[in-house]
Amino acid sequence: MFNKFDELLKHQGFRKYAENTSWLLAEKILRMFVGLFVGIWVARYLGPEQFGLFSYSQSFVGLFVAISTLGLDGIVVRELVKGSSRSDEIIGTSFWLKIVGAMLVLMVLSVAIKFTSNDDLTNVLVYIIASATIFQSFNVIDLYFQSKVLSRYAVYSNVISLFFSSVLKVVLILNDAPLLAFAWVVVFESIVLAVGYIYYYLFQRDLKLFLFNFDIKVAVELLRNSWPLILSGSVLMIQARIDQVMLKEMIGVGAVGVYSVALRLIEIFTFLPLVVKSSLYPSIQNSKKISNDLYQERLLNFYRLNFILFLLTAVPIFIFADSIVSTLFGVEYKEAGALLALMAARLFFANMGIARGVYILTENLMKYSLLSMVLGTISNIALNYLWIDPYGAKGAILATIFSFAISVFIVDFFYYKTRQNVFVSFRGVCTFYKISLRAG
Repeated sequence: MFNKFDELLKHQGFRKYAENTSWLLAEKILRMFVGLFVGIWVARYLGPEQFGLFSYSQSFVGLFVAISTLGLDGIVVRELVKGSSRSDEIIGTSFWLKIVGAMLVLMVLSVAIKFTSNDDLTNVLVYIIASATIFQSFNVIDLYFQSKVLSRYAVYSNVISLFFSSVLKVVLILNDAPLLAFAWVVVFESIVLAVGYIYYYLFQRDLKLFLFNFDIKVAVELLRNSWPLILSGSVLMIQARIDQVMLKEMIGVGAVGVYSVALRLIEIFTFLPLVVKSSLYPSIQNSKKISNDLYQERLLNFYRLNFILFLLTAVPIFIFADSIVSTLFGVEYKEAGALLALMAARLFFANMGIARGVYILTENLMKYSLLSMVLGTISNIALNYLWIDPYGAKGAILATIFSFAISVFIVDFFYYKTRQNVFVSFRGVCTFYKISLRAG
């Protein structure tokens, strides 16, 4: 085993992807600790009611955030990995499409809030947070870094943004700032991140190559491929965030505040499979060009790796949930302990769903993915409606878990093109201890 490990360390391709992953992992770990420390301080400062209102506003915007991305991220990385000679046109066109998408978000929100019971303060919070999507259009630069396995530049940008936003939050707390000030921090963080992306992109290419590079043919081609992802992304965000929106409407913002504490703690650990995906997706995509056997092997190992990450995170969370919440957030949020323990199961479906997403994207099954997401979301909304009233926040968690099981596994089993991948995922879970990395 040691000889095999030594061989892997000497393999150039493995070292390249390992280095890229280490940069992403380091940034996410730093963000986890800094964000957790500052986030706890913010939650304690605001209290369950105001923190619930802040979390609700972010979740409400999150229902529509897929419109701003237009489902382009995975498509753009895939096209750039292929080594297209139109890379500048792809990046530039994607940027301007995202700008249009951000404007659409603001327009849709102006209509959607009319169907809620929001007061004026809540609506202002929603608009402020939503305006950050305009500056998030610059994440096309991050997509370029991903395709070139140069994620260290994205890491630099994220660390700078994290530092300034964290300092600003601390300053606001020490000066007894109102809730609205924390909403503006969301916008500020997006601006700093965009500036960082631009700065490091200039080390690679001329910024004008994409700022003034829009090709209508490329736009049509990208949207033709991404429109199922726009819809599936929207449906996925509804599935992930509708619980907080319905909790607020059916129970109140205090329940959202307690629920959000548990949710944010559990979401800290979702960064692990996302980091691995960002770094290894190009490898899985490229393996399909080499041979189907290599492609299937890397996909199987990706499922194994994601299950291992689930075990490493979910088991400790389940055991120490009450202690974690009481130690970090205090007695005001003690009810979140039981919710956190229950949410540990959610990590399994999140990790498997990320691995499944790589398969869906590589096999170009985005239209089918939309169907599975719609069925999962419909079940989530229905179960939330049935279970929130009698079971409160626990009902919302159970509804989310059941809906993820439907969209990640159950629907796939009944479709002939994805049935085999379900068996691959089950095999990955059952043989996680056999994980291996094959050069090629």
